[in-house]
Amino acid sequence: MTDEVDISLSVNGRTYRFKAEPRRTLADALREDCGLTGTHLGCEHGVCGTCTVSMDGQPVRACLMFAVQAQGAKIVTVEGLASGSELHPLQKAFIEHHALQCGFCTPGFLMLAWTELAKNPNPSDEELTDILSSNLCRCTGYKNIFSAVKAAANEMRNGAPK
Repeated sequence: MTDEVDISLSVNGRTYRFKAEPRRTLADALREDCGLTGTHLGCEHGVCGTCTVSMDGQPVRACLMFAVQAQGAKIVTVEGLASGSELHPLQKAFIEHHALQCGFCTPGFLMLAWTELAKNPNPSDEELTDILSSNLCRCTGYKNIFSAVKAAANEMRNGAPK
């Protein structure tokens, strides 16, 4: 057992301070120490992307990072997308395009899409296919996820919240 260290994370605009072992993953810290259970754990090997969060504007696999490595960074989780009770355009589009399937992979897809659309608000179909191929959906629903992200990107370019 390793001694616990002080950890401070900036998540969704709020600072969370707690003690944890240095080997605690960012995903476990988000879920267990910050109470943000929207970040799911799938393969825990960085393959499926279910644990994707945004860190300083880049999509990262929270299961592959230690929480101590994320100190000083700005982290956004799926809980940070909505504004109060108003869903983000991506969340609305996932509902409208039936892109939720079982919902397990959805937070990872939302955070991947949100982060990538912030960098490139008008991806080509080929670029979007490439982006979305980095996360896995075991329900085989990529077509609806693709349609939802395209619709949200269009809405966001036309003035919806980003």
